[in-house]
Amino acid sequence: MELNGDRVLLRPVASGEDKVLAGIVSEPEVAAWWSPPDDYDDMLAVVFEDEVIGAIQFDEENDPEFRRAGIDVFLTARQHGKGLGTDAVRTLARWLVRERGHHRLTIDPAAANTVAIRSYGKVGFKPVGVMRAYWRNHRTGVWEDGLLMDLLAEELT
Repeated sequence: MELNGDRVLLRPVASGEDKVLAGIVSEPEVAAWWSPPDDYDDMLAVVFEDEVIGAIQFDEENDPEFRRAGIDVFLTARQHGKGLGTDAVRTLARWLVRERGHHRLTIDPAAANTVAIRSYGKVGFKPVGVMRAYWRNHRTGVWEDGLLMDLLAEELT
């Protein structure tokens, strides 16, 4: 599977790229929000100008009464603020809606991650509510709040 965005390409993580992604997750600006995953195999590499700059993943709830998909993404700090994360999220969101038939998507950044929240808002995600003590910060051990955001298919920009 390859998904072409306006500026990024999303594709399966290739052999050896787990080391690149592990390096990105260890960057202080990324590690503030992401714990190192056990495995990168279920993620898609985010590629910009032939360089892996991060990863994006999704999960799906297929119970017909609660059907939805969720998205998570991280990019190297070097590429923050350039609209590439927004492009990656929008590209995956379009695929989840158009190809996988989801009517609703969710994303759940840390409530303090204002940069990510602003980026997701550009795709059309809207705040639903604060999830108190939602995620445990692996660096501090402190439970922190998350912001639940969702996007209905017709709101996708």
